[in-house]
Amino acid sequence: MGDLPNAVVKRLLSKHGDGLRVSGSALELAVSAAEDYIARLAQAATESAGEAKRKTLMDADIEAARAKVGG
Repeated sequence: MGDLPNAVVKRLLSKHGDGLRVSGSALELAVSAAEDYIARLAQAATESAGEAKRKTLMDADIEAARAKVGG
């Protein structure tokens, strides 16, 4: 698996899934999907910061990335 802790993803799935339990394979898919989304978000935010000639990601970069990537 990747860098995102399984326990965090499992807790979020359960919390927002009305307390349902999460199978191991469903958890793996959710972790993979979350990591993919964060990677795309980071790439889009980095592009936004680069266009502004900054080396620091700011709130506006994340907001622009969310609009571009979705979510």
